[in-house]
Amino acid sequence: MCKWFTRLYDTLMEPLERRGFREIRKNLVRKAEGKVLEIGSGTGLNFPFYEKAEQVIAIEPEPLMREKSIPRVTAARVRIEVISAGAEDLPFPDNSFDTVVGTLVLCTIPDSYKAMEEIRRVCKPDGKVLFFEHVRLNHPVLCRLQDWLTPVWKRLCDGCHLNRNTLELIGQIGFEVIRVEGYARDLFLVIEATNKK
Repeated sequence: MCKWFTRLYDTLMEPLERRGFREIRKNLVRKAEGKVLEIGSGTGLNFPFYEKAEQVIAIEPEPLMREKSIPRVTAARVRIEVISAGAEDLPFPDNSFDTVVGTLVLCTIPDSYKAMEEIRRVCKPDGKVLFFEHVRLNHPVLCRLQDWLTPVWKRLCDGCHLNRNTLELIGQIGFEVIRVEGYARDLFLVIEATNKK
């Protein structure tokens, strides 16, 4: 990860958090129950919002992000453990988690299809999958603009793909989508699904 991006992540996100992201995170994350896996936990922006989870295991491959999340781990209301791991090769047995959470992370994972296969593997049958992601727009001009901007955006924002069709990917992997809520003209989606095995 680019060190400048890691150092400035919270500062860059704060205007978006104030304008609604924080409330979206809160409403989504508080639905996580039982043993929870958080994918790409970053600096721990979701950690204050876990209420019903018995335990949260958060994976984050970037050391500086993990380090920056420590104060939020300490202040959390539930037990949270942050470990170094990537989403494409999760170090957990099959059917380990009741809920999997990911917020603004699938865009940066190099092999998002493999990551989703792994998420499905470690999530229990009928387990919950909760995502808040930016996605490819369903617009003939704007989606092409996303395609055009993505190569430069990836270099600036540490691998972030502007044009990933995350909702379609979730369905392809075999999750049953039960709720989708769009924000900013559907550039951002809250996606709730269950793991139908």
